[in-house]
Amino acid sequence: MKRYFFSILITLLLVAFAVGPAQHAQTPSLKDAFKSDFLIGAALNRRQFSEQDLRALPIIKSHFNSISPENQLKWMYVHPRPGVYDFEGADRYVAFGEKYGMFVIGHTLVWHNQTPDWVFLDNKGNPVDRETLLNRLKDHIQTVVGRYKGKIKGWDVVNEAVNADGTLRQSKWLKIIGEDYIAQAFKFAHEADPQAELYYNDYSLEDEPKRNGAVRLIQKLQEQGVKITGVGLQGHNRLTWPTREQQDATITAFANLGIKVSITELDVDVLPRVDEEAGRKIKLTPELQPKLNPYTAGLPETVSDEQARKYAELFAVYLKHRDVIDRVTFWGVTDADTWLNNFPVRGRTNYPLLFDRNGKAKTALEAVINSRLARR
Repeated sequence: MKRYFFSILITLLLVAFAVGPAQHAQTPSLKDAFKSDFLIGAALNRRQFSEQDLRALPIIKSHFNSISPENQLKWMYVHPRPGVYDFEGADRYVAFGEKYGMFVIGHTLVWHNQTPDWVFLDNKGNPVDRETLLNRLKDHIQTVVGRYKGKIKGWDVVNEAVNADGTLRQSKWLKIIGEDYIAQAFKFAHEADPQAELYYNDYSLEDEPKRNGAVRLIQKLQEQGVKITGVGLQGHNRLTWPTREQQDATITAFANLGIKVSITELDVDVLPRVDEEAGRKIKLTPELQPKLNPYTAGLPETVSDEQARKYAELFAVYLKHRDVIDRVTFWGVTDADTWLNNFPVRGRTNYPLLFDRNGKAKTALEAVINSRLARR
């Protein structure tokens, strides 16, 4: 009997030794690490918010307390034809957020991409006039925002309206309605849900000319009395861009306007940069593979470490500005899901997020969390 109990005791001690250190060393979740600073979000695809992606689901539940839809609330999906709305996917997305107590974001109401051609045309195929397009815009925004009033807490009202030089993009919205389409969109959204947070969202605002243009745009909206809660800095970064100084200056510029700042589409591209227009026409021939798609067999440790350092640098700046930053959202959950696998060159293998293709935490996750722990 004594030998039996001695054997049991040894077994328990061995289990405790094996499990105890691993539990002690377990990396805390992102949302817990930054709970006193800002929300940590992820953009979800349909398989994820439908709970079919069993690799991503535990990561989402463990690490994130805010969600954005990659595509489900864009015009082409929710309002594909005149007078026809399809809310099946959007309803699932919102229900997922409510089920897990997430801060739910709506993305996006007005954009020059992924908007059906019919929106801008009459029944003869000619461009509609200003009044017609304004009415369509109002109907769309108030129908979509109104459906999720009180459930979707914040909306990317207007997306990517500024060019690299700071001028307004010559979109069909601008050409048909005029510059006030932006103010009108914010007004329609505010009327539909007065409590919702309303954002202007854009990429590369860390580049000074574009940033200055966005600052002017927001100042003009404020002067007109238009409700705008914050700006979304997309955060589609590279290993060498933006610099710490560019990121700091950008957040400061918008904070000085008295609005919130969110990082809305965060990732760090590790592949060679390719011009967007040229990239869409490139085919990955055997000759181009090593140059444009160098990591098909996996990300080298040296590049992984470089990416981790970049993430740590970015989060150090975010933490410096945690009084104005309310949310940091990654554009995807794992490297298997990222849009950068196909942009701007189709078929490339990219590694821009904190979790690899198998859902395993990368060095970058530890670097991000350590950036917070180091401040305690």
